[in-house]
Amino acid sequence: MTNDETAHDGTTRELDAREIDGEPFGAITSALSDLGDDETLVLVNSFEPEPLYAVLDRRGFDHETEQVAPDEWRVEIEPR
Repeated sequence: MTNDETAHDGTTRELDAREIDGEPFGAITSALSDLGDDETLVLVNSFEPEPLYAVLDRRGFDHETEQVAPDEWRVEIEPR
């Protein structure tokens, strides 16, 4: 995960799930736990991570998803 750019008043972090060996869910939930109130997490995945949306909702996060290539989806996640 890298802090690579400033968004609004906070920081945008990026987690590329395609680079994780095995199941990425643990790394994603860890990144969410580390996310500050003014930070955005951009999750990059090779498919639309639909099962994640209910988890985000339960944990108090908003998200926007965009397909940027046939095998690349970007999900911007922010605390409510």
